[in-house]
Amino acid sequence: MKITPSNAFLLTLLKIGLSLSLCATAHAEKSPVGIWHSIDDNTLKPRAEIRIDEANRILTGRIVKSLTGAEPGKICDKCTDDRKGKPLIGMEIIRQAKKLEEPGVWGGEILDPDNGKTYRLRLVPLDDGKRLQVRGYIGPFYRTQIWLRVGNSP
Repeated sequence: MKITPSNAFLLTLLKIGLSLSLCATAHAEKSPVGIWHSIDDNTLKPRAEIRIDEANRILTGRIVKSLTGAEPGKICDKCTDDRKGKPLIGMEIIRQAKKLEEPGVWGGEILDPDNGKTYRLRLVPLDDGKRLQVRGYIGPFYRTQIWLRVGNSP
């Protein structure tokens, strides 16, 4: 094929489109694995440090540190499952989160230790993985938080 000015323009547009497509895919595929600061809904300050790990393509998340000065031995007295009476630090609050068919989205369940309820979960990394949209559902209703990645955690 002979390269003419109009062909060159079309090739440049194709290259730009392909590049943008690859960037969007890479962005959407960023993983939630790492260490995150959950943000308090009322004060908008970091509340806890959560570590999300992956094993066998399933994500779990644990509270690793309180950032509010809460008593270290605090337990989940409102939990109704196997976590009842267990310490909050070290508690698994995200369970069975798996990659969904929708690019860049994970789904599972999340526990709110403040009320002891478990919600359906949707995780979506944002801003090249620097922020994490955490959405808990009960029926058609949901609550969304944005967690912030700590340092350069994976």
